Amino acid sequence: MKNRDGFTLIEIVMAMAILLIVMLTLVTMTGRAVHVSTIAEREQAAIQMATDRTDEIRTNPVYAALDSLYEGTESTFPSLPGFTRVTRIERTTTAGQDYKKVTVTVNGPGLSAPISRTVAVAAP
Repeated sequence: MKNRDGFTLIEIVMAMAILLIVMLTLVTMTGRAVHVSTIAEREQAAIQMATDRTDEIRTNPVYAALDSLYEGTESTFPSLPGFTRVTRIERTTTAGQDYKKVTVTVNGPGLSAPISRTVAVAAP
């Protein structure tokens, strides 16, 4: 038999099989990374929505009107369809101290659990 340069059919099939396994592994891992990244982005957006609302309420100088201005449910967020933000304000008066407990809860598709932030706002 003469020496021939090149690869045998079996060597080519084995190389293709190994390449296929490596490619499938990479595609699977990339898909998971994209999914985790999407969930993290949605959770970060929900945290920012809740924080923005609590910051806005804390900086509002009209303490008496906080309930009428902010309490309720919002669901129109063009960049985050399906998200809702619920703001609840509970007034408490104890031992001559007047304050309002503000709870903001954000829920939406892709969140593992609703995001909630609570702050207390004291009367001036």
